[in-house]
Amino acid sequence: MKPSPSAPSRDFAASPEAVALAAEPIVRAALLEDIGRGGDLTTESIVEPNREATARIVARAGGVIAGVSVAMLAFRLLEGRIGAAILAGDGERVEPGGVVAQIEGSARAILTAERTALNLLSHLSGIATATRTLVDIVAGTRAKIADTRKTTPGLRALERYAVACGGGTNHRFGLDDGVLIKDNHLALAGSIREAVAAARVRAGHMVKVEVEVDTVEQLQEALLEPIDAVLLDNMSPAMLAEAVRVVDGRVIVEASGGVNESNVLEVAHTGVDVISVGGLTHSAPALDLSLEMLALS
Repeated sequence: MKPSPSAPSRDFAASPEAVALAAEPIVRAALLEDIGRGGDLTTESIVEPNREATARIVARAGGVIAGVSVAMLAFRLLEGRIGAAILAGDGERVEPGGVVAQIEGSARAILTAERTALNLLSHLSGIATATRTLVDIVAGTRAKIADTRKTTPGLRALERYAVACGGGTNHRFGLDDGVLIKDNHLALAGSIREAVAAARVRAGHMVKVEVEVDTVEQLQEALLEPIDAVLLDNMSPAMLAEAVRVVDGRVIVEASGGVNESNVLEVAHTGVDVISVGGLTHSAPALDLSLEMLALS
C-alpha cells in the first residue's frame, strides 16, 4: 500500500507496509464470513462466469479517504486480474459525488466483494474523517491528536492507519511497546514510586514510561520519578493549564477523557502536547460510500 503524495506523514505503527501485511488475513476472513460455504447465491445465479464489468466507488458524503488499497484487495482476492484506478488516495479529501476508485474485471468478483470492500473502506474513511476534523480544529496549537487502544478487536492496525491518514498520531500500539501506569495499577502497586520502579526494571531503557494522574498532587508525585510522560485524566481545562505549568516542559503532557469537537480547542489551548481521543476508533461514523455498476460486457 503506497501512500498518496498528499497524505500526512505516518509513524511506524501505521506504516503502509505494516498495514499491507495486516490487511490480507482480515479481508480474507471478512470475505469468508460473507460468502460462507455456498458462495454468492444471488450473483452466481444471475451473472455468467465470463461477464466483465466496470464499476466505481462513489462518495455520498464528503470526507477523508483511508483504506482504498484494503478495499481493492477484497476484489483481487476473488479475481487476481481485477484492475483498479484509485482516484482519491488515502489521506485525500473527497466531496459528495466524488469518485474514489474505478474497478474493472470479473462482474462476479466485483459484486461478491462489494459489501466487504465498502464495509472496510467506509469504516476506515470514517475514522480518518473524524480525525481530520479534530486535527483541523486544533491547527495552530502545539497539540497533536492521538488515538487510543479502544479499537475494534482484530482491526487495530487498519484503524490506526486510518487515524494517521486523517493527520493524527498513534499512541502505543499495544501493551507490549509502552508502559502506561493507570489508576488500577497504582491501586495494586501501592504508590507511583513503586509502580514506576517496577516498570523501569521490567521494561528496559528503550521503552517509555507514562503515568496517569487525576490530580495536581498526583502529578507532582509522578514528576519525582524517572518518567517520560504524564496522562492527565478527565481534568477540567483549568486543571490542565495548571498541570502544564507544573510540568514546565519536563515530560510530555497528554490529556484524555471526554474530548470531542466542542471542547478539543479549549483543551489544546491549555498547552498540552497530546490529546488522546478514544472516540476516533470506537465511535466514528462510517463515511457513506457506494458502488455503482457502469457497464457489463
